[in-house]
Amino acid sequence: MDTNKNSVAQPLILLIGILLIATTLRAPITGIAPVLEMIRDDFSFSTTTAGALTTLPLLAFAIVSPFAVVLSRKLGLELSLLIALILITGGIALRMVETVWCLFLGTAIIGTGIAIANVLLPSLLKRDFPTKIASITGAYSVTAGVAAALASAAAIPIANYFNGGWNWALGAFIIFPIATLAIWLTQLSGKNEETQKAAATENSGTPIWKSALAWQVTFFFGLNSLVYYVIVTWLPAILLEAGFSPAVAGSFHGISQLATAIPGLVFGLVLARFRDQKAIAIALPLMTAISLAGILVLPQWASIWAALFGFGCGATFILALAFISLRSSNPAQAAALSGMAQCIGYTVAAGAPPAAGFIFEYSHGWTMPLIICTILCIVMAVLGYRAGRAVHID
Repeated sequence: MDTNKNSVAQPLILLIGILLIATTLRAPITGIAPVLEMIRDDFSFSTTTAGALTTLPLLAFAIVSPFAVVLSRKLGLELSLLIALILITGGIALRMVETVWCLFLGTAIIGTGIAIANVLLPSLLKRDFPTKIASITGAYSVTAGVAAALASAAAIPIANYFNGGWNWALGAFIIFPIATLAIWLTQLSGKNEETQKAAATENSGTPIWKSALAWQVTFFFGLNSLVYYVIVTWLPAILLEAGFSPAVAGSFHGISQLATAIPGLVFGLVLARFRDQKAIAIALPLMTAISLAGILVLPQWASIWAALFGFGCGATFILALAFISLRSSNPAQAAALSGMAQCIGYTVAAGAPPAAGFIFEYSHGWTMPLIICTILCIVMAVLGYRAGRAVHID
C-alpha cells in the first residue's frame, strides 16, 4: 500500500514542482514594464536604454540556451533546474538594490536562470509525461501567465506603497522562486543520478541544425517572442501616449498577461482533437496581428485588444513549446531542439525592444513599431503552416 501511495505521490509532487517553476518564468521580466517609467525617471534613461533593460534577459536566453543542454548532460535535469531556481532567486534579490549595475546585473542573472529552465522543461515533459505533453505544457503556461499578470497588476500599487519604490515592486515576487525551491529540493532525494544523465545524454538522432523542420519551429518560436517582448515592454508607454493614466495602462498590461494564461486551460484538449496543427498555427498569429492593428486604429478599445493580444501570443507560445516536444523523437532531441529554438529565437527577439524604442524616437510615435509587428505576425502564420505538419525531425 505504501508503494502504491508513493507511485502516485511522486509524479504529483513533480507536477507541482513544474507548475511552481512556471511561476518564475515570466513574472520577474514582465513585472518591469509597469514601473519602467519610474526607473527611467530615477536614472534618466533614454527610451532605447530602458528597452535594453528588457532585452538583457533575451540576450541571456540566447547565450545560455545551448549551454543548458550541456549542463543537463553533466548534472541531470533535476539538479540543473535547481541551479536555475537559485539563479532566479539571487537575481531578484540583487535587483532590489537601487543602483544601476545591480538592476542590470540582477536582470541578466534572472535571464540566465530562466533560460536554463525554459530549455530543460520540454525535455523533462518528454521524459516523465510523454503522453501528456500538450496538457501539461498548457498547465504550466497558465501558471506562468497568472503569475505574470499578478506581477504586472501589483507592480504600481506596491511601488506607490513604498513611495515610488520600484525596487520593492520588482523584489516582491521573490516569494515564487523561494517557494519553488522548497518543493524542488524533494526531487533530488532518492534520484538515480546515472538515470538522469542517461536520459539527458540519449542520442538525439538527426543533427538538429540540419533540419528544415527544426528551423521552422525555431523561427515560429522566435517571431512570437519578438512580438511578445516588444509589446510587453512598451504597451504601458503606448497606452500612455493614447491618453490612458499610468494606473489604467498598468492594469491593461496586467489584463494582457492574464489573458496569456487562458489558452492553457483548454489548449491541451484542443490540440488532441487535431490530426496536425497547421490550421491553429495559422489562426493564432493572425489573431495577434488583429489585436495590434486594433491598438493602432481603435485605441479606445485597448482593454479588448490587450486581452486579445495576450490570448493570441500566449496560445502561440504554448503551441511553439508543444512543437518542441511533438516534432522531436526522444528527450535528448527535445532538449537539443529546445536549445536551438531558444538560442536562435531569442537572438532574433533580443534587439527588438530597444529597436522599437529607437523607431519610436525616430518616428515620434508608436505607429511604425506596431505596423512592423503586425507584418511579422503574418510571416509567423506562414511558418506555422510548415511547422504544424504531423511529422518528426527524423
